[in-house]
Formats: sequence, structure tokens, C-alpha cells
Amino acid sequence: MKLTEIISALQPVEVTGAADVDVKSICIDSRKVEAGSLFVAVKGTQVDGHAYIEKAIEAGAVAIVHSEPVAENLCEKATFVRVADTEAASGIAATTFYGNPTRHLKLVGVTGTNGKTTIATVLYNLFRGLGYKCGLCSTVCNYIDGEEIPTEHTTPDPITLNALLARMVEAGCQYAFMECSSHAIQQKRIAGLDFAGGIFTNLTRDHLDYHKTFENYRDAKKLFFDNLGKGSFAITNADDRNGSVMVQNTKADIRTYSTRTAADFKGRILEESLEGMLLDMDGMEVSVHFVGRFNVSNLLAVYAAAVMLGEEKVASRERPLRGNTLAKGLQRHR
Repeated sequence: MKLTEIISALQPVEVTGAADVDVKSICIDSRKVEAGSLFVAVKGTQVDGHAYIEKAIEAGAVAIVHSEPVAENLCEKATFVRVADTEAASGIAATTFYGNPTRHLKLVGVTGTNGKTTIATVLYNLFRGLGYKCGLCSTVCNYIDGEEIPTEHTTPDPITLNALLARMVEAGCQYAFMECSSHAIQQKRIAGLDFAGGIFTNLTRDHLDYHKTFENYRDAKKLFFDNLGKGSFAITNADDRNGSVMVQNTKADIRTYSTRTAADFKGRILEESLEGMLLDMDGMEVSVHFVGRFNVSNLLAVYAAAVMLGEEKVASRERPLRGNTLAKGLQRHR
């Protein structure tokens, strides 16, 4: 890819050097730089990539994205693209380099303290059960239409993430479901991605070692919904006191789910045993191999997302979202 394409997406403050150069790879780790690389000097919480710019150039980097001033003698050795925020720039540069994969599939992000893995995984299994090719990015494992891809983080770094999404597109995936951690949202690892929708599960006092206060943690989650665009959807848990806070500034189409109060999607337990539950979900009886009210909430979120993605509540299409079809998808995650 020509550097000019990436520069156009970044809308930089300043460009020093030739813009019409070929970029063969993109890196935020100077140890992975090779001839023809674009190195993004991310100013992270523990390591500042600006300290490794010279090392990246020595390894063959042809362009550097940076936000801090650099030594004049380095400017002759590569093209320098100055931006306001290298964390955000790394995501935008990565998604541009990999062909904007989320413009070619419907991506749904799931955030909250608990339930992210369950909801993302059940959505993945459900939509594969409905006959679609899908991808999954979760804490447990990443999948590309059944192919297992090992994972190290809940949400990978933006380069790894966009490379994975590009592989999903190449494999013909129509949908992708992703856990979005508060760390990833705050560190802008998902910058540049187009989300079809987002789901909020719940919020408890977690990760305060990183976020320091509950308010910071809450606001990191909220930022995900703040950044959803028009035409997307935001599904929030009406049973959690932070559910309304998450979506108060979103541009997305808001929907709620609940097991206790008025909401767009309602659910309750009809029967429960050690083997599972019989649920009423919007008047539809569904038998599942899950137990516990918290899983009723998780499955309601799955159901709501499926409906918002276009699956009908009633048997009116070739592949309708009916009780037996939904149950089959949910039971895959027994």
C-alpha cells in the first residue's frame, strides 16, 4: 500500500518527507520492524514508542507515525507523519492498511464486566447455526468460521486485530462478534473499526488497579457507545443501574433488555433444573442448557442482537429466528 492512502485516513498535523512510498507492513513493536515497515510510535501507559524510533529506522522502517518532536537528523532517513494521538492513529492506520475489513462484515462489540465471553460466543454459534460464516474474537479463543486462532488478550492490539478481521473477510465471513475490554477501549485498540452494534452487559467494581476509580472504569465502557455511529444499534441492560448511563450520549439506535422491568426485550424463567432452564423470551418458549438469572440476561442480549441484525422474531423468512432455531444455536454453548 502507498503511504499516501494511510496519510489520507490519518489526517496528520504534519508530514515530513516523501509520501509516495510503499508500505509493506505496519508495526507498533520495533522488534517486528522489517524493510518497508510503517512504525507507529505509540505512547502507551508503560512504554513510549518514541524511544524506539531510531531502532525502527535502523531495522528498515520507511515511515514513522509520531506525536512527539523527533531529532532533525532522523528526518532525512524516513518519512515522518505527525499526528495528535498515536494510540488512535495505530488503529486507523492498521484498519486502512488491511483494507477496512469492518466495512465488509457486520461487527458487534460486547462490553461490560461479566458475560462478555458468553454473549459473544453464543452469538457466534447462533449465527453459524443460522447458516452464516462468522468470526469470533474473545478472551477464550478467536475463530474464523470454525478455525481456531489462539489469543493472548481479550481484545488484541490494533494490528493483530485488523489482520484477524481481514482474514475473516477473506474467508467470506458475514458477521464478527468481539469482546471489547475497558483497557482496549481506553487504549483505542478498536479505533477506526465500524461497528454494526454494541451490547452492554453489566458493571461491577473491577480493574480498578488500572482505571483507579469506578467512574474511570465506567467512562471507559461508555466511550465505546459514545463512538458508535448512526445506523448502528446499542443494546443495554435495563437491570443494571449503569445501563442508561452507557447510552446517554450515543448516536446509535438504543434498545433495552430486562428480566425485571419494562424493556424492549423481556425474559423470565418458566422452569429451572440442574439440566437447564425453560425461558419465556418475548412470548417465545426456549429450552436452554444454562442455569441462573444472569444467564437469562446474557441470552436476552443475544436474542436482542440477533433481532437487531435482521433475524425475524416470527417464522416469516427462509431462515427465521424461531424458538427451535434459537434454542439450537444457544445449546451449542452447553
